[in-house]
Amino acid sequence: MAAIDDLSFQLYSARNLQPLDSQIELLAGLGYRRVEPFGGLFNDVPKLRDLLQRHDLTAPSAHVGLDRLRADPVAATRLCRELGISLILAPAPPQNERDKDAAGWRALGQELARIGKVVTGEGLRFGWHNHHWEFQKQSDGSFGMDLILGEAPELLWQMDIAWVVRGAADPLVWLAKYAGRIPSVHIKDLAPAGQCTDEDGWADVGHGTLDWTKLLPAARKAGATLLVAEHDKPNDVARFARRTIATVKNWN
Repeated sequence: MAAIDDLSFQLYSARNLQPLDSQIELLAGLGYRRVEPFGGLFNDVPKLRDLLQRHDLTAPSAHVGLDRLRADPVAATRLCRELGISLILAPAPPQNERDKDAAGWRALGQELARIGKVVTGEGLRFGWHNHHWEFQKQSDGSFGMDLILGEAPELLWQMDIAWVVRGAADPLVWLAKYAGRIPSVHIKDLAPAGQCTDEDGWADVGHGTLDWTKLLPAARKAGATLLVAEHDKPNDVARFARRTIATVKNWN
């Protein structure tokens, strides 16, 4: 299957292009068929659903904040189901909870296991989306990512490949280690040192330093069937979306 058939687009990347209608029109016009909603977009589910239907887009996955999941996981899951979402991903700890020790990461894993039981009980899948914090070595030599997944054996993982690299870890090693638990990856790229500084050093997919000739086969071998394009701070949303889909169309 061609990689383009697995492609989705994280709408967080387009957040500065307003209104939401413009984001959806841009992506549909470029040939995207799937998107990944996040956070505040769930405050108006009917509007988002209408836009997706109007432009023949689907949302197989979504990022749902841990605060919302903690407050009412049943309600959060049902909002997602209204949009046809089948995979819910908690994208990060709240800002005041990111400097964890080993016990803190274990506790988070236990909490995610409890939330996951609610989500799967409602018929959806549940996973975690990493940043770099999970790859900071703890005083006992452990890593937060291992601790989370160890405490929540049913939890899935959407690997953000570039954030793994920013965490000074090797995504190829981690993809192999957790093969079978990684149904989705975020594809994003890192600019060469000193470039794209106004974009926090991120690059359009295929225009950075990551070796996708190795990463894509490894992600597929690990079980990833959903490739979600993301750029945390693009200064030109249309450029990022256009160049990224062009790159992915050339992947086998």
